[in-house]
Amino acid sequence: MIESELTPYHRQTLSALLHDASSIDEMISTPRRIGVPHHLPQKATSITGMRRSGKTTFMHQVRQQRIASGHQPELMPFVSFEDERFRGMPVTGLSFLADEHFRLYQPEREDVVTWYFDEIQLINGWETFVRRLLDTPNTDVFVSGSSSSLLSREIASSLRGRGWTITMLPFGFDESLKFLEIDPVAIGARTRPRSRLGLERKFLNWLHVGGFPEVQDVDEPTRIRLLRDYVDVAVLRDVIDRHGVSNSQALLWMVRQLLSSPGSMFSIDKFLNSCRTVGIRVGKDTVRQMLSWLEDCFLIRIVSLDSPSVRKQMVNPRKIYPIDMGLISAFDRTMRENTGHALEVAVLIELLRRSMDVHYGKSPKGFEVDFVAHSLTGKVQLIQVCADLSNKETFNRETRALLDLKNLYPQAELLLLTLRQDLIAPEHVKGIEIKAAWQWLLEYD
Repeated sequence: MIESELTPYHRQTLSALLHDASSIDEMISTPRRIGVPHHLPQKATSITGMRRSGKTTFMHQVRQQRIASGHQPELMPFVSFEDERFRGMPVTGLSFLADEHFRLYQPEREDVVTWYFDEIQLINGWETFVRRLLDTPNTDVFVSGSSSSLLSREIASSLRGRGWTITMLPFGFDESLKFLEIDPVAIGARTRPRSRLGLERKFLNWLHVGGFPEVQDVDEPTRIRLLRDYVDVAVLRDVIDRHGVSNSQALLWMVRQLLSSPGSMFSIDKFLNSCRTVGIRVGKDTVRQMLSWLEDCFLIRIVSLDSPSVRKQMVNPRKIYPIDMGLISAFDRTMRENTGHALEVAVLIELLRRSMDVHYGKSPKGFEVDFVAHSLTGKVQLIQVCADLSNKETFNRETRALLDLKNLYPQAELLLLTLRQDLIAPEHVKGIEIKAAWQWLLEYD
């Protein structure tokens, strides 16, 4: 490091910041259901996800948990590069920061120093510095940042196999209960009618409100405004500014279409036709790029047909889902009932939270199944989601699709999820497990 490249102001500021970085403040926040590796040698843990999903708070939680278990706060510095005092600082300031930390605290050879860097992408050339830290014995690194500059695919490229990625999703149902100071394990085991009805009401509210932490306890107009602001910022900063999008009108039309019609089959040709009806001109290749950019910034998730053939996955229509149920009602101005769509989104996001590879299925007879979920260990689940199973015709249609698709997946588990236990048809079909969705959401490992 060439310290002369730093101004005296930067050197003084960095030394002062280290004292703040090693302090620990009491925080009251909702615990997240995310596994964190204790120590992966020469691997940085990168935290990605949509804006406002809780990435920075999660880093604070990890740090606090480790300090509570006996780690020394001064060996776990937290540095946010959004601090205006870092503005204009060259990358050599990062090396000075590490060297100054060593001079101040003199860690023993066996001590593990864990760095927590928030918004590190604001410093040009940060990747080289992090790779150098990872080559230092007994050094852990956590990095998080806005999805506009710290996407998972970029981390893979920047750190060249030196990164371990954690995706931060909005609150699951269990996390929203914890926010309300309700123990999801205890309440999930209750079977008394009054307890069940109370839980179902909270579940319906969560489906409507969604899982973004900041909107959990605000009034409806504020919630809608916040969610729309989240989307506006993601689209503006993470797509338009980042990729230099000139046809913003087509992009905004796409966002509105996708968020207000979750789970529907997306066809590029149909979208182009809808653009023509409102006087928007856009090309096929641009539409494909826009879809990819919206998924990169975690605003949507794309679900393709489950098939061993990549070509079949590409030529068949794909289903598009928002990253959170709350975005549906915030962008659908028809005032229609969205509970069924919200339930489907909730199930998809929970499958992603459980690290499942998710597609949709089509049976030999042409029946569609909402989700074909593959676990990392090879387990396959065929999952159908239906808000109301009380109608016999609906019940038969949903179970028929599962049974027919099982012919392609003989070892698969069949699961039918519905809104409430009292809306489950009295007859059950052999081989299909039927559950209330809230119950399944609380049954995680």
